[in-house]
Amino acid sequence: MLISTNELKSKLQDSNILIIDTRLWKEYSSGHIPNAVNLDLFAFHWADTSPEGMRAFNKHMAKLLSGVGVSYDRFVVFYDDISGMLAARGVWLLEYFSHERVAMLDGGITKWMKDGYELQKEPIAYKSSKFEPRINESVVATYQYVLDNLKKIKIIDARTPSEYSGEAVRAVKAGHIPDAINVDWIENVADGTFKQDHELKKLYGKVSKDDEVILYCQGGYRAAHDYLALKKLGFKKLRVYLGSWYEWGNMPELPVES
Repeated sequence: MLISTNELKSKLQDSNILIIDTRLWKEYSSGHIPNAVNLDLFAFHWADTSPEGMRAFNKHMAKLLSGVGVSYDRFVVFYDDISGMLAARGVWLLEYFSHERVAMLDGGITKWMKDGYELQKEPIAYKSSKFEPRINESVVATYQYVLDNLKKIKIIDARTPSEYSGEAVRAVKAGHIPDAINVDWIENVADGTFKQDHELKKLYGKVSKDDEVILYCQGGYRAAHDYLALKKLGFKKLRVYLGSWYEWGNMPELPVES
């Protein structure tokens, strides 16, 4: 799930590794980890978790991942500026597609540079694949799943406290999903890397490994970070609500608290 800069450095010449820089093209082109391709994951939000919407999401993501060369026989590493939400989204996305060899670079390119490793400025061309995803429905939640199970699940809101309380309004409705617990994703990191397990346990003290935990934010990126934090702690029953607040907060019939 996490790979250190030292370990990634030792694998750079491995032809079976695919390194994906999830930042903006401008950032990538100013310097990236050698052999990394660019995929600006923030450009691919999804806010429709109806059955039709999920079918379209699966088709769209399969085409996108094929374009950058993802395949089940390659070890895929995502990185961001730090251990960030874009790389986390990439890891969760491949786990949703049942890819078992995927990791985030802990500390991202910031730690890579801090450790004195080289950068490359020339862009790396994609070598496309034919990625035929195998859906793992156990790690995703739709709005209907959340609604049907509100009294059975624990919900974690990975947004800022102001978004959670409703002070910051980013949808038709303000507030949060009923009974959600607020754990802002940025609290998972210190100096750009994931915190130690004993620190993370304090953050997530209101949920247990016996709970089924649904994670959401505004668009499913920060939620993916909380998802990885809980996986790091050994939680198994985790789902990211893909549509998150962008979907839930814009559906008048769904309940909210503030």
